[in-house]
Amino acid sequence: MMAALISHISSSSVLFSLGLYHLICTTRNHLKSPRDYAAKAYHPFPLSSSYPRLKPIQLYLLILFLILAIAQQTLTSSDSDPLLKGRSPVHRFSSLQYAAVLLLFLILAISILLSETTSLLHFPFPPDLFFAIASAVFFLQFSISSASASVQISDLQAKCDSVSARISALSSLLCLILACHPKLFVADVGLGASLCLQGLWVLQTGLSLYVEAFIPEGCHRLLDVVNGVEGSTKCDLEDSKLRAVAILDLVFVVHVIFLLLILIITYAVVAKTVGPGMRRLGSYEALPTLSTTADSNHFQMKALTGTQA
Repeated sequence: MMAALISHISSSSVLFSLGLYHLICTTRNHLKSPRDYAAKAYHPFPLSSSYPRLKPIQLYLLILFLILAIAQQTLTSSDSDPLLKGRSPVHRFSSLQYAAVLLLFLILAISILLSETTSLLHFPFPPDLFFAIASAVFFLQFSISSASASVQISDLQAKCDSVSARISALSSLLCLILACHPKLFVADVGLGASLCLQGLWVLQTGLSLYVEAFIPEGCHRLLDVVNGVEGSTKCDLEDSKLRAVAILDLVFVVHVIFLLLILIITYAVVAKTVGPGMRRLGSYEALPTLSTTADSNHFQMKALTGTQA
């Protein structure tokens, strides 16, 4: 159980940090130059000018996490599951499917890293192509989470998987919109927010399934399941299951409200930090047009003629 909880906490931290970093960079780029703004697949680290080696540090960290997550899902698929559905352990196939999705994200991250730091690809990774591929991968994640929710023995885990699937579907839709309209600031902010929301929900899933204090009343962990695999938390009565599902729905709304507060605070802080720099550029005056120049010359000639007279 502890290993499963640690896995959820680490995944939540990475997803939330990635989404928050994307929100900050997106807001900063938009406030600096609204006309030239376009969604980017990769935001270099802000201190990359002083320390060039730190430019792709978030890609290095993301690749490291994806490798560890793939290894963890692969090991999970080899665990013995005492709660089998039919003759085959369902969680083994779902874990391998999640590992395959993580592998696709890993290939995508490595492609961006190679295009930014080396000349192996001979051209920068196009943002529209990145968002199109990311949309397909997020949709695949949505399909796997939906299928996993439909075969889960645990009612709580099925609810958590279904909510996670909907968030993945939202991320897929936003990536598809950015692939078609890269200058849509709202969609880019929504993508970062969806990553933050997924991170918060992964944390909530770990707490609701593996921490006794957060398991809804009427539900409990099965003592003979030690690894936190499929069906490790169940509700005995139908009323307890409905109550637990209602509590999870309420908690999801609380997470959404918390995320909205984060969006507002992030925009306000970034606007405050970018604002002074924009004001230091000074205001500009419109260049005189041909008509205003001609009128000025005409009045000067009339004044000169009146003086001579």
